[in-house]
Amino acid sequence: MESQLHELAEARWFLSKVQDDFRGGKINVEITHKLLEKLDFPCHFAHVKHIFKENDRQNQGRITIEEFRAIYRCIVHREEITEIFNTYTENRKILSENSLIEFLTQEQYEMEIDHSDSVEIINKYEPIEEVKGERQMSIEGFARYMFSSECLLFKENCKTVYQDMNHPLSDYFISSSHNTYLISDQILGPSDIWGYVSALVKGCRCLEIDCWDGSQNEPIVYHGYTFTSKLLFKTVVQAINKYAFVTSDYPVVLSLENHCSPGQQEVMASILQSTFGDFLLSDMLEEFPDTLPSPEALKFKILVKNRKVGTLSETHERIGTDKSGQVLEWKEVIYEDGDEDSGMDPETWDVFLSRIKEEREADPSTLSGIAGVKKRKRKMKIAMALSDLVIYTKAEKFRNFQYSRVYQQFNETNSIGESRARKLSKLRVHEFIFHTAAFITRVYPKMMRADSSNFNPQEFWNVGCQMVALNFQTPGLPMDLQNGKFLDNGGSGYILKPDILRDTTLGFNPNEPEYDDHPVTLTIRIISGIQLPVSSSSNTPDIVVIIEVYGVPNDHVKQQTRVVKNNAFSPKWNETFTFLIQVPELALIRFVVETQQGLLSGNELLGQYTLPVLCMNKVGNHERMHTADPRVHATLFPGCTHRCSLGTRHAILWAQCEFPRLLISSMLLLPGLHSQLLVSFLRSKIYSF
Repeated sequence: MESQLHELAEARWFLSKVQDDFRGGKINVEITHKLLEKLDFPCHFAHVKHIFKENDRQNQGRITIEEFRAIYRCIVHREEITEIFNTYTENRKILSENSLIEFLTQEQYEMEIDHSDSVEIINKYEPIEEVKGERQMSIEGFARYMFSSECLLFKENCKTVYQDMNHPLSDYFISSSHNTYLISDQILGPSDIWGYVSALVKGCRCLEIDCWDGSQNEPIVYHGYTFTSKLLFKTVVQAINKYAFVTSDYPVVLSLENHCSPGQQEVMASILQSTFGDFLLSDMLEEFPDTLPSPEALKFKILVKNRKVGTLSETHERIGTDKSGQVLEWKEVIYEDGDEDSGMDPETWDVFLSRIKEEREADPSTLSGIAGVKKRKRKMKIAMALSDLVIYTKAEKFRNFQYSRVYQQFNETNSIGESRARKLSKLRVHEFIFHTAAFITRVYPKMMRADSSNFNPQEFWNVGCQMVALNFQTPGLPMDLQNGKFLDNGGSGYILKPDILRDTTLGFNPNEPEYDDHPVTLTIRIISGIQLPVSSSSNTPDIVVIIEVYGVPNDHVKQQTRVVKNNAFSPKWNETFTFLIQVPELALIRFVVETQQGLLSGNELLGQYTLPVLCMNKVGNHERMHTADPRVHATLFPGCTHRCSLGTRHAILWAQCEFPRLLISSMLLLPGLHSQLLVSFLRSKIYSF
């Protein structure tokens, strides 16, 4: 009797939601599409057309209310969801409050859940009032809960700033962009304010501005000696001022590539001061006269990274004085071909320690990295007004690691090209980590990347480089890793580096085959997909899921499912994969959905989602994907298993995919495509071997 009453309540609820649309008798595919959105389960129109055709028994292009209900049940009452639901119900109709708690503890590993929490979930997701009033949950409510943000793969606390933000700036990875003003290639493409807006909205905290003399004493921004278009410097600064702290409260660094004359440098300084006002850091903080401040101490501050003449004390003494027309001479001694990147075998930890000991006992002028290299001098005139705006981010040419250990000041930052940085990361890895533990280091793309392509940022995060600058306008694997890594810590653009990259006594080497600290054994079961994006070449593509791990070289691995033929609407795999991750602190995991198109044409990317391994919930959930078409709604259900039987978490993995044909404005202004993979996670165990 109770079961029949619940069925009646569900039928009445469903009828109340759809009856107005069926007053004319039948509905077409367009109304079906809108009605599914009304019921909180939006679908891509291509998928709706496919399932509509299957249920239009009379082939009239119109369906009855019962045929629509069959479509609705196919989408919402999925076999995977129903199986979980039935496991915890006595009558396969209703989930009691106690049964919901049992599910949350046994499957979702919510060990601190209580009756008030379960009631809150019921009230939030159960759409049938009669069921909600009895503190119970129907399959309708359960499905809505399973597809909600509460079942995300991404840890809830990682969505907020949870890390200690009181370390010096050099202790953080900082989201950084290269030639931020460009939105296409490096030679012919346009410069656009949107490059800065887009980067800031994505949480970028270090922006690059190439400054040149313009007409009518107005500095301009463009890629010098190319055919890229030009922007006014003041327009760029105004845009940055408007969007600097929309996504994050933490400091923004303006990396100035300054090619201006002293007169226009003064104009730049004036624009920076008048536009940013008190947001602009123009003097050292009292608490940090000789050490780098923390992101917390620099909240809502704009820092200028540029060449600087003189000390911070001299700058402080000039506060309030008239600097008009005052020009300083900046001198640079350029050291060429430092010995640390000459053709030699990688240096071991013991050899590095012995060199450090010898350095401390020697006369600096006799050290090979200082006395034994070629050098030449360069001079440049810098307006005092601009020089004095550089406080904690003084741009200093990188000579070699030995020179930096002896002479580099705490507020000096280095920029190293990707090719030299890659060589150093292999030959002098211990020195590199020693250097980045003390000084902010920026790595930028090589000049040959005229197409605005990117390198893999992971190899430089592995040695502690804080600012790994990428071309944000170019989608692909490098930007997927960038976006995935900086999801952490509330998307603030600052991520505290792990101890192994901050404590130089640990002797960490990412290139070693094993690292015996806290490896993670992670087992993931890919269950099924829901409404995956349709291929550009087919509405019934062959679907494959690829799981990739990026981190230290030994952790880089890729595994994939079998191909499911002709089914993007509800492909099923139920395949299990196991990963041993030696350095989880640096690891990212990437879920990729592709359609197989043959050996010659290759696979087509449909969607992807990347996140830090340590940001995965203990047992699992779901995440959102970016896709080319904002109208598409798709889901991937993966599951993770840990060796210990601590529980199973079923979740939806929302994958986000950015296609090359997407405009930047589309990515920002339009809602993303929701592709889902159902992942059932059995909790991954963290072992100490």
